[in-house]
Amino acid sequence: MAVKGLGEVDQKYDGSNLRIGILHARWNKKIIDALVEGAVKRLQEFGVKPENIIVETVPGSFELPYGSKLFVEKQKRLGKPLDAVIPIGVLIKGSTMHFEYICDSTTHQLMKLNFELDIPVIFGVLTCLTEEQAEARAGLIEGKMHNHGEDWGAAAVEMAVKFN
Repeated sequence: MAVKGLGEVDQKYDGSNLRIGILHARWNKKIIDALVEGAVKRLQEFGVKPENIIVETVPGSFELPYGSKLFVEKQKRLGKPLDAVIPIGVLIKGSTMHFEYICDSTTHQLMKLNFELDIPVIFGVLTCLTEEQAEARAGLIEGKMHNHGEDWGAAAVEMAVKFN
């Protein structure tokens, strides 16, 4: 597999004043848990305080776009706006077209949310052909690949800091 990930960040960003939301699907729990853990780890490495990392769940990846919108709006209503949100999901191809429809609609709607919410919405959805590919991208297969959740955490801090 030739997946390299985010690579080196262009500088060390200070996330100490950020509030970052993570909204994750509950399907494929083992993989999701590892991705969330990777994102949280990287956010904290960039100085985001644990109390400023807000984690919430939705049933599945299809619910991530609308759930992200409601999540961001709720935090704003509470007077605690988010600086970025990381929707995390895992889609694994099965034997029907379901995979293609969910991947396509979820991807497009998450991209649109960046402009609708006016905050970074990081694309944290794995779209894999096999469970092994998903496990590798979650860092669960030693020596195979890194945890992509770490990339998403780094991207959230960079996007929230760099352009504000």
